[in-house]
Amino acid sequence: MSMPEVNRHLGGGIVPGSVILWGGEPGIGKSTLVLQICGAVSRTGRSVLYISGAESEFQIKMRANRLGMDEEKRFILSSPDLSSAEEQIASLRPGLVVIDSIQTMYLSGLDSPPGSPAQIRECTHHLVRIAKQTGTAVMIIGHVTKEGNLAGPRMLEHMVDVVLYLEGDRSYQFRILRTVKNRFGSTAETGLFMMDEKGLKEMENPSAFLLRDREIRSSPGNVIFSCMEGQRPVLAEIQALTVHSAFAVPRRIAVGYDYNRMIILLAVLEKKTGLSFSYHDVYINVVSGFRITETAADLAAAMSMVSIQMNRGLPSGTVVMGEVGLTGEILPLNHVERRMKEAYKMGFSHFVLPASNEEDSRRFTAAHPEDTTVSLISHIGEAVDSLRSGNS
Repeated sequence: MSMPEVNRHLGGGIVPGSVILWGGEPGIGKSTLVLQICGAVSRTGRSVLYISGAESEFQIKMRANRLGMDEEKRFILSSPDLSSAEEQIASLRPGLVVIDSIQTMYLSGLDSPPGSPAQIRECTHHLVRIAKQTGTAVMIIGHVTKEGNLAGPRMLEHMVDVVLYLEGDRSYQFRILRTVKNRFGSTAETGLFMMDEKGLKEMENPSAFLLRDREIRSSPGNVIFSCMEGQRPVLAEIQALTVHSAFAVPRRIAVGYDYNRMIILLAVLEKKTGLSFSYHDVYINVVSGFRITETAADLAAAMSMVSIQMNRGLPSGTVVMGEVGLTGEILPLNHVERRMKEAYKMGFSHFVLPASNEEDSRRFTAAHPEDTTVSLISHIGEAVDSLRSGNS
């Protein structure tokens, strides 16, 4: 199948007889990506049966044609009745079956309505049995709740072989595919896609997309961080803004960054460096709709807030990485050389790192001795003092 990002998540490709569960918010692009996978499978000569409980055959055909799905190998069934779908599967013997979505399907032998825990559980059990008996791969699309969990019984994820989540902000083009469970491969994989009029396009260089139209020089409040998305390093830009508050309780807003983490960092900065944010509204944003979840971004987020508060930008070409503890110490990172290599490839040559990662940084700078510099710090106060003196 000619979709490298998806193949990586599936352990090299779609395993015959496997059951793959797709989760994600409504409108995030689950059906679009699965239809693209159907097109890739049909181009290998294998037939695909797409079963929808909500859309008409005409609607599905329109989307499939737009995404370039082979009509000769494409079969579409618009029916929420899983019993009739089973008859089609037995008749066609397709290489891949898609259920869109499990919350709309039902078995007529059950009294409960479609979407109920009992129907979801029994329909999934039915599909798993079909997949294992016939060797047909089955992809199930599922909706998520407001909390971000798959709707239906928790045992749903335990019944299938692979669980994938498509994440992102519908206001932006960026999408992230995460592997939550995989019986055939690693769960440390992360796929990066961009949404356009032709569907979801795999991104070979996400760092270039996230930092597009941005110069290497820095400005107050802007800090570059090299984060790990699965096994892949990606550069992201963290922006901060502080303004004098007009409210009795200053506002704190974080977009793309953990709000509670921001509150902790503000407390550490006030306690350990003497900087005051108590009378300022504080805003943090990760550019391009990207979302950072790892604590290794602490130092970058903290320095973005310090930078804008002091109105001093970091030196040009600087990347900041490190976790900040409650006592202000800078804790070590993993995958340091991989992060540095990605940043260096994008034109960044100065690195602010935890002192405990000195050995990792030394190995990298030994390979690039002419144009890389490293500032090793062990406490948040050192980073603030360095910025204050203009030596970051």
